[in-house]
Amino acid sequence: MDGPGKVLVTGGVRSGKSTHAESLLADAELVAYLAPGPLPDAERDPDWAARVDQHRRRRPAHWHTVEGPDLTGALAAAEGAVLVDCLGTWLTAVVDQHRAWDLPTDDVRRLVEADLDRLLPVLADHPGPVVLVTNEVGMGVVPAHRSGRIFRDLLGVVNQAVARSCDEVHLVVAGRVLRL
Repeated sequence: MDGPGKVLVTGGVRSGKSTHAESLLADAELVAYLAPGPLPDAERDPDWAARVDQHRRRRPAHWHTVEGPDLTGALAAAEGAVLVDCLGTWLTAVVDQHRAWDLPTDDVRRLVEADLDRLLPVLADHPGPVVLVTNEVGMGVVPAHRSGRIFRDLLGVVNQAVARSCDEVHLVVAGRVLRL
């Protein structure tokens, strides 16, 4: 296999995760960039739309971009190297699709774990390098709202499961990378 194998890149917001992840695949001839979250709505959230646009402009022109919440399907169909940015937006899309934000916590967790159980074998079977970006959200304050606590806890579950499926985990802090 050419490239870095399976790598999970984690860290805080604006830590340099995406830039580092992109650098790991800079020499790959064929890269599928999977953006597995809700598509940006410039009218409802212009800041988020601008951030997504910044990421799009930064990527090399030959990278193929797939946007949308079906990470498992997109990864199964992807050829060559894959960059997933990011698991936090995927988790949000999963909970949104199930309309599960107000369900009991254990029910939400079961729904997310079912989607994760479909994703992990596809990740393991992908023949090329895969770099996945995620947020490390458990190092800060306790979120004031239930949805924030559910997101934090579930992203921790997702991150641990994906990390077990990866060859390496990179922690990015202030633009510096620590290989765990």
